Amino acid sequence: MHRGILVDLLDRNDDHVAALPSGSFDRQRDGQRPGVVSVCCSDSRVSQEGMFAVDEPGFLFTSGAIGNSVSALVGGERVLDGSVAYPLRHTHTEVLVVVGHTGCGAVDAALTAARTGEFPPEPGVRADVEALLPIVEAGLNDPAVVGDAVDGVDNGDPDNDADTSVRDRLVEYNVHEQVAFARESEEAADATVYGFVYDLHGVYGDRDGAVYLVNADGERDPAALRDLVGEAHADHVATLLER
Repeated sequence: MHRGILVDLLDRNDDHVAALPSGSFDRQRDGQRPGVVSVCCSDSRVSQEGMFAVDEPGFLFTSGAIGNSVSALVGGERVLDGSVAYPLRHTHTEVLVVVGHTGCGAVDAALTAARTGEFPPEPGVRADVEALLPIVEAGLNDPAVVGDAVDGVDNGDPDNDADTSVRDRLVEYNVHEQVAFARESEEAADATVYGFVYDLHGVYGDRDGAVYLVNADGERDPAALRDLVGEAHADHVATLLER
């Protein structure tokens, strides 16, 4: 038994309780109306609350999924995942954000599967990677993803700069595909959907932990996105998929 981890968890909860202002849940005890539902990759380095400095209950409805996938397979059909559909339909949430991140292991696994046909052995992990595979395969046929790194695509060397560049572009490509799927769903018909990439490798800029807006309701043009966010936040707009 990992008693040390257990004690650490309880110590962290004590810190959480001590940091909560008095009455933090007074407006939330009988229900919730979060302003945003966030779908982020299930990666320990990527904190959904942390990246947006959320320190109060009731603002962010969080959904973690391998590869920041917004879909689930139900009866053989791809549908909007319940953890996304629920807040959009039942808690009056009107904004969905999809957040990918640099160095995504799920995208890397799908890229490996596309190249070699090899999948992770765990059935649940394999299913999640299989869901990403069509997206990655489509991305590998997109010049904006492959670019001038074509020669590096097939060597499978994670230390190869061209290979790393393709992976990072696939991360952004996947965000666009997840945003598109969400926008086509009935549950998100009235929602605003944003796509971000969380950068922890200095790929988009020089600020660790910055999010970069790459999509707003299907709009991907950086100039239009900068107009949307305004001059003060223009440095939060970037793309690796210049066409």
